[in-house]
Amino acid sequence: MRELELSLLLFLGSLLAGGVGALTGLGGGVILVPMLVLGFKVDLHYALGASLVSVIATSSGAASAYVREGFSNLRIGMFLEIATTLGALLGAYLVGILPKSWIATVFGLVLMYSAYQGFQDRHKDEEPSTKPSDPLAVRLRMEGTYPTSQGPVPYRVYRVLAGFGLMGIAGLLSGLLGIGSGALKVLAMDRVMGLPYKVSTTTSNFMIGVTAAASAGVYLSRGYIDPLLAMPVMLGVLIGSLMGARILTRAAPARLRLLFVGVIALLGVQMIYQGLRGGL
Repeated sequence: MRELELSLLLFLGSLLAGGVGALTGLGGGVILVPMLVLGFKVDLHYALGASLVSVIATSSGAASAYVREGFSNLRIGMFLEIATTLGALLGAYLVGILPKSWIATVFGLVLMYSAYQGFQDRHKDEEPSTKPSDPLAVRLRMEGTYPTSQGPVPYRVYRVLAGFGLMGIAGLLSGLLGIGSGALKVLAMDRVMGLPYKVSTTTSNFMIGVTAAASAGVYLSRGYIDPLLAMPVMLGVLIGSLMGARILTRAAPARLRLLFVGVIALLGVQMIYQGLRGGL
């Protein structure tokens, strides 16, 4: 009975994480890891393994809906996945070397920086830019449109190579921290490459599953993925991500930004505190 109650609580918490992850493009991992470590006292390595499995579920659940609606940019996502996959393999290798307190502290710092950048951009203009796209973006046909209540709106793409470099760092953090690294992916596409916020979040959701899958095999080989823990987490995140995907298409970008900032700032503070005190 106690195991059943624990599974139910894990499912409900993961349901919330999946919904928020789909709305913000974070993938749910940044919520799940602190929830499992701080709330359920799960060992950090096993929490990271369960998070990676859930990230794949989030991507599978939300990305299909976003592609169907016309929000995700598949060309951008597939190009940037080259960098994130290579970074994820390196990060997964390092996870068995670095102390858990270091990983938690890095996790928290990444979240706090992401929250700061998101807060800076909370009133960012969503109007399409008149500047020409990056020549590389034009050559790779990355420009596109996204649906609005007034009809499809075109957008342009800037600083492709800078975004590619940041995606390598995002992949490294994904493998190291057991997350989809959606925070950095959203920021790279939104702030550096100049994509509309909804395009950034939905393309991030499309990408995070591939990034997580690249490092999940390493975690599995080291025994860090526990099926009894991963199953309720994966189911909750999958259902939550599908619910979040339905809400996102109608939500205002400014509110999504504030949700993004608030969630990751709170979790960042908690993870830095636990990492510095060595309570993991």
